[in-house]
Formats: sequence, structure tokens, C-alpha cells
Amino acid sequence: MDHSVGDATTPPETVSPEAFDRLLVSLRPKLHRYCARLVGAVIDAEDVVQEALMKAIEAYPEATAITNIEAWLFRIVHNTALDFLRQRGRQQRLSGDEDMAMIADPIDEVYQRQAAAAGLRTFMRLPVAQRSSIILMDVLGYSLEEISGITGSSIPAVKAALHRGRERLRAAMEEPDDRPPPTLSLDERARLSAYVERFNARDFDAIRNMLAADVQLELVNKTRMRGRTEVGRYFNNYASMPDWHLQLGFVDGRPAIIAGDPNDSVRRPTYFILLYWAAGHIDIIRDFRHARYVIEAAEVLVLE
Repeated sequence: MDHSVGDATTPPETVSPEAFDRLLVSLRPKLHRYCARLVGAVIDAEDVVQEALMKAIEAYPEATAITNIEAWLFRIVHNTALDFLRQRGRQQRLSGDEDMAMIADPIDEVYQRQAAAAGLRTFMRLPVAQRSSIILMDVLGYSLEEISGITGSSIPAVKAALHRGRERLRAAMEEPDDRPPPTLSLDERARLSAYVERFNARDFDAIRNMLAADVQLELVNKTRMRGRTEVGRYFNNYASMPDWHLQLGFVDGRPAIIAGDPNDSVRRPTYFILLYWAAGHIDIIRDFRHARYVIEAAEVLVLE
């Protein structure tokens, strides 16, 4: 699959600021797909992508040594994710640069199906070099040359990572998942249930009473608001929309409020909301309504 990514380190095409902004919007879901599998969690991945895009926006006016903007953005996200993993203390030893030049490891439908079926936690059992190479080729369809440009690894090293990583991923997928299901404390369940019940009843005045005076709202991938008065407009917008019903649940093991379309008979989760509390009041709201790509790779558990 030719993405025309090219070398991420040689001089750039000319892209206007407006075209650059449009590219950021169009590539963001794809960057998140890569990052979620690299760091092992969709929420952390969105934070990493946000940080990486801020770096890109700041650097772009001065960027003078980039052949292709897409490769450049992937390289920034890749490096930001590695920094995140180092800080979290979960960076695993990178593979060596052994000569695997004779191993073809082409894009193959079997490998693509295997990677598509693997959960985020399964990917995290692979060393960083292996999982980044597998994600870029078997999930996103990049070539060996493109992966080399994005990750800064030699082509033999990418081939080695693919060869070993595919075998390791297959073995990891066959291992049983013996993790206990996530649980909520009584206080957490009571607080979140009260929010969900009042939201579904469209009793937004009651919800406003739950907010801290300096509450912060992040409509991920859209805007930010602060303070009860400004955040109040957020609830006014929800009051006019018919396409949501909220349920209590978990996203990647974290307590969350899961949204689905009440007109969908299957009730597929479409996005989620995170709440953070301080002194018994809601201090931060993170709503992923405008970043629905985030839930695509998540482990979602809806509580009855």
C-alpha cells in the first residue's frame, strides 16, 4: 500500500497553514490508532497525540527539513509515545539491529487479521520496536521503507522486529486473560450513578449543582471551557440533542460514562465521558463526543 510517506528527514513539500490544519484533522484518528496500540490505552494515547500535535503546530512554521508532512507527524507521535513510555517506566528493551535482510515479511492478510484481532493489552506484551513495526505495517498498511522513515530504524531492524513480533503476538493472543474484572467502590458508583441518572433525565440544573465553582471541561478534539457559567452552555447543547443515552461502565479498566445512540437497537458504545472529582464536586469533565475514534480500540465494559 503506497502512502507516499517517503523519508521523514529530507526537505519539505510546501503546505499552507490551512492545508496543514486540515491534515491534522484528517490524520488524527489514524495517529490515534497507532498510538493506542503503542502505549496500550486509548485515553493515554489521546493525551500523547494531543501533546505531539501541539509540538507539530509549534514546530511547523520553522520546519525546513521534511519531505512529507504525514511521515513527519507520525515521527513526532512515535517519539512522543516513546517519551511517555519511558516516563511511565514501561519501556521495554528495543530489539537489536541484526541483519534480517533475507526475510521478506510482506504485508499479508493473515498478519493483518491477527493484528486487527489483538487487544491493546496483547500488544503491550511485545517490545516497543516489535509492536510499532507491526502496527504500522499490519494495522495501518505502511511499507518497510515508510516504517523505517517513521521509526528511525534500519530496514533490516524493521524486518527483524516484524518477524519476531508476529510470532510473539500470535503466542500472546493464545494466552488466557486471567485479569479480574474492574470494580467500583460504593462511593464511586453512587457519584457516577447520580450523574448518569440526572443526565438521562435531562435534569441539568441538578447536574450543575454537582459542579465545582472552577470546573474545567474538555470537549476532546473541539474546545475547552472553564467555570460553571461557561460549562453550563455544554449542558444546554446536550439538551437539544437526541442521539445519546448514558450508562455506567469502564474504558480500559477506568471508570467511565458510556454513551450510545438510543435509536441503535444494538446499543453500540459510540463515545465516553470521564469525570474527575475534588471535595465532593466534579472538578474536570472530559467528553469524547467529538473524538469517537478513541473508543474504537478500547476495552469497554458497560455495567447493567
